Amino acid sequence: MKLNRNKIITALILILCFTPLINSSLALFLGILASVFGIKSSLSKYKGQLLKISIVLMGFGMNLEQVVSASKSGFIYTTISVLSVMILGLMIGRVLKVDKNTSILISSGTAICGGSAIAAVSSVINAEDNQISFSLIVVFVLNAIALFIFPVIGHFFNLDQITFGNWAAIAIHDTSSVVGAGASYGDKALEVATTVKLIRALWIIPLSLVISLFNKNSGKIQIPWFILIFVVAIMTSHFIPSGHSLFLKFNQLGKKGMVIALFFIGSGLSMENIKEAGLKSFIQGISLWLITGVISLILLT
Repeated sequence: MKLNRNKIITALILILCFTPLINSSLALFLGILASVFGIKSSLSKYKGQLLKISIVLMGFGMNLEQVVSASKSGFIYTTISVLSVMILGLMIGRVLKVDKNTSILISSGTAICGGSAIAAVSSVINAEDNQISFSLIVVFVLNAIALFIFPVIGHFFNLDQITFGNWAAIAIHDTSSVVGAGASYGDKALEVATTVKLIRALWIIPLSLVISLFNKNSGKIQIPWFILIFVVAIMTSHFIPSGHSLFLKFNQLGKKGMVIALFFIGSGLSMENIKEAGLKSFIQGISLWLITGVISLILLT
């Protein structure tokens, strides 16, 4: 009976996600609420694939010229932030005496793109399951908070959509929360945030290579191929204007897919996992997150 209840409630929430009633923040909140009440879905294991597909679909609705412009300005911000956050994160981890691998994973997740960076780097340093879990939990909790408070802060300081998009892409860890925050702030903010964030995600490759050079037991390097497909989607919509109406539908479908992915991400959170992550790991993650958020906001404004 419990299984049927879970399926029915999950199905109702997923149906609502396809309506204007549920936005990114609310979807994440509903996911967390579902987790608190023990409501699980077997479909949540596909959240990673759904997230990537949704981002690619949203690419069909982006303007190539504006994306190129955002890429040029975003590259400088991204380069500075990735290098400085990574170094600062490792320093904080060392001061707090956080486990070495956990410290590297938290720093990588904060510097680049949350869970994707942690997954890629963990395979390079051959991290243990508990180290990966701790890092993912720390980054995920901060992502959830950021999705709620960043748009509020942006409106409080009257940030324009371009500035907010750049800030969200630099100061929020995971791609899902960056896109969700951008979408709630405006279409232009969504476009800039997504583009700059995916540029940032490309740093997974050089960072993994550098870490592998200093790690004797380095493993396989994971390359985020979906970013290339995202670029292809943008170029397709630009060079085939006759398909505009179809591409617009793809874009809308991608936005709905992102909302559903955020619900599944929220449903994967549990208080037990948060407790297991440990206080020092959270202090490292929170310190690094606050420093990154405040400094990047000051520099961008």
